[in-house]
Amino acid sequence: MRQEEQKVVAEEQPEFEERVVAINRVTKVVKGGKHMRFAALVVIGDKKGNVGFGTGKASEVPDAIKKAVESAKKNIISVSIVNNTIPHQVTGVFGAGRVVLRPAAPGTGVIAGGPVRAVVELAGITDILSKSLGSATPINVVRATVEGLKSLETVEQVAQRRGKTVEELLG
Repeated sequence: MRQEEQKVVAEEQPEFEERVVAINRVTKVVKGGKHMRFAALVVIGDKKGNVGFGTGKASEVPDAIKKAVESAKKNIISVSIVNNTIPHQVTGVFGAGRVVLRPAAPGTGVIAGGPVRAVVELAGITDILSKSLGSATPINVVRATVEGLKSLETVEQVAQRRGKTVEELLG
């Protein structure tokens, strides 16, 4: 009976793929010597328009990754995807990090740097152009990318918000 309950719980949650973007070793100097800890930045996504990121700290790398995944599951956002790309150009800003995301023609692929690539691929976007400006810190780049993806809207969403039809908007 117990195993059946566990299977039901596992089937309810969509299966997320996880990718470790960065692991940072932090050293605290104390009276007895150096105390090392690890900080992990993880991005998770189902490649169907849902993506999230999280950070975790622990004295061992696997524990830090586990904490980061739990944190990421709490911060999942839904992304608007049209024809395997984004509906329009957007600039995501977080702190000093700026990420420009542009839609691309089918077959272009993901043209993006490390942290941006992880977020975009796990969101399920297959054709996109991006440029990271400003901060190169992985956490700021990931946050800027997520902010940009959050602000995306499809034509239908804009029409609904304005109380018009899609034909009226497209003219």
